[in-house]
Amino acid sequence: MRLGRIAVLLSLIGFIGLLAYGIEVSLPRSGPSLDRTLTPVTTLAPAGIGSYDVLGKVVERPEAEQLLQTVEGQAQLSRENGAIEITEDLIALGRRAFYTETFGNEYFFTDVMGAIDGGINLVNLGRAIVALGGKGTTNLQVRLDKDYTVGGRTFPKGTLLSTGLDVPPGSLIPLGVKIHKAGGKIQMGITCAACHAAIDQETGRVMEGAPNVDLDSGLLLAFATNSAAMFRQTGVNPLKLPEGEQTYINAAGQTAKLVNAKAFEDAVDADFLSWSPGNFDSSPDNVNNPAQNPSSYTHEAYPYGWSGFSSIGWFHGLTTLNNNVHATNSDPSTGADASLPLLGIDKETYLGSMLQNSANPKFRLPKGARPSEFFDAIDPTPGEPGMNQVIRMPGYPKGSLFAIDGLLASSPGLPVGEQLNGMSAYQNTLAPPPHKADADLETLQRGAKVFTEAGCISCHSGRYFNNHQVIGEIDIQGQPSRAKALAKIPGIFTPVPQTYPPSLRVPLPSNPPTLDVPTDITPLRDRELAFAQNNPDGGYKVQNLIGLYLSAPYLHDGGVAATQEAIAPDEDGWYQVVQPDGMGLAGTWVQQIEPDPEASLRVLVDRNLREAAVQANQDNDNLQNIHSDGSGHNYWVDRKAGFAPEDQTAIVQFLMAIDDDPAVLPTEEGEPIVAQSMRAGS
Repeated sequence: MRLGRIAVLLSLIGFIGLLAYGIEVSLPRSGPSLDRTLTPVTTLAPAGIGSYDVLGKVVERPEAEQLLQTVEGQAQLSRENGAIEITEDLIALGRRAFYTETFGNEYFFTDVMGAIDGGINLVNLGRAIVALGGKGTTNLQVRLDKDYTVGGRTFPKGTLLSTGLDVPPGSLIPLGVKIHKAGGKIQMGITCAACHAAIDQETGRVMEGAPNVDLDSGLLLAFATNSAAMFRQTGVNPLKLPEGEQTYINAAGQTAKLVNAKAFEDAVDADFLSWSPGNFDSSPDNVNNPAQNPSSYTHEAYPYGWSGFSSIGWFHGLTTLNNNVHATNSDPSTGADASLPLLGIDKETYLGSMLQNSANPKFRLPKGARPSEFFDAIDPTPGEPGMNQVIRMPGYPKGSLFAIDGLLASSPGLPVGEQLNGMSAYQNTLAPPPHKADADLETLQRGAKVFTEAGCISCHSGRYFNNHQVIGEIDIQGQPSRAKALAKIPGIFTPVPQTYPPSLRVPLPSNPPTLDVPTDITPLRDRELAFAQNNPDGGYKVQNLIGLYLSAPYLHDGGVAATQEAIAPDEDGWYQVVQPDGMGLAGTWVQQIEPDPEASLRVLVDRNLREAAVQANQDNDNLQNIHSDGSGHNYWVDRKAGFAPEDQTAIVQFLMAIDDDPAVLPTEEGEPIVAQSMRAGS
């Protein structure tokens, strides 16, 4: 271990030395080599090489080959018509982008938010990595170098913070974190891999596409020096807090005062600290609504997002989802032009509230300045909204079903949407690693039959256990807050969603051609439910069930959870709660205890166990603050539903066994199909 620490320390010293000498350095430069992942032993989803995606409509390879024989067919499959050919090169580009592309979000995270200037900084992060001695971890623990008070809570010097950051063996930086120097300052950015890749505890290899179930985004955000810059992802509204002394020119051209910076920061920090590990709030509605980090096992899983809001455009909406991360979630300044209609906060107040306490003095709003003018002067992407590398979509500042905030993440020098489309093509190949089932084949077959008899197959159908529908909240009866989180957004949509052809490169020419994005690939009812239109309660999309053994806790809010010790069978074989303090999020991640997938799935299908979990969550103030209780999805395999204890155990084992190549698949006729390759008991 000592030699390992010395090796890592020397590597870090070398990296810092290069920075000190003014050499431009950026890490990582690429994703992990395949031999450091579990991908080589995984049965991947079909890549579709040779097929085309024409703004969400797939043309399979045989048809594409025929079309390319004619002039008309060549035009149909041209980039000028919006067609993207699925190639090995596109997937490779997408993989690199998945691990390394920030689209410039390091400016927001470092220079505005101060993500590495507070209690979690480069010094104690470096010490934590050196302490690993070259070994990997699924939870980088950072020791505080002094006392910190964050969000009303005091963290004494020496406190070990569990960040949930994954560090591959031998790596100098966590997975999904990018560090480089720009303008004489070390900056930190975030890539997709931070939330959607994880280290396998047994092998130390990367599980590509697996959700990082313990990444404590709320903790990491709260310990930044200017967390308030991301207030839109919380329930804190600067207009509802006391004024401070910072003056600015408001939207009416008058001198006014911004929100009290300390009160603002404290309130936002408190909201972030209420988040459970594995959660992030992707809804820009200024309501504290974090949801579970999903996996990136996206093949045949459309529409995308918790409500199915990403439903049209390239890769059946997956590119829209990827864009939402990089054009919206990682840079709130992209929301400035829509802040008034969506949040009731004018652009000047919105930007001023974000920038008044920026970590980098160059990005800190001067007293008496007009925030929009100051932002234009310090914007690292002059001429485009926000700080990230984005381009205006046709109709901006209005958004659309295709680009919700009217912006598309695209880097200069590359075709329109190329990185996003590459990531979509790459993610669509991913699958969970093989899982060694604890049950024998007979039990799995019985579980598949119970799955059908209980009606699960009516929604979770097909090879990928997804009927591609959005289910109304009135039917699913889950925690309602997130289902209507996007209700205001269609008010700023253009009537017809449009994009630019991917034959164009960024920066765009003047008067670029546009393409209408078809909406008919997703039914109108599902599109309306996703945005709570003509249905004020909204809805939730049907999730696929691939890799459940990797993704506990369950439901969109993560409220369905239990430790292994929390439940045990009674004399009749039915499980009962034996340790109430191990139920729900309140008894697991809130206590920094990992939920047990098998126990949590049993809570999902047993109403008595679920009632105990929901009650535990509802008794926790932080969980109430983030609207997480694990209610809804009331589909049971328990005594009251007429099943036997063995049936419940069988369906739990079946659900656990749905991996890259399931041994058993259910059928509507009730007799399960046994796959050719069967890993049960191996």
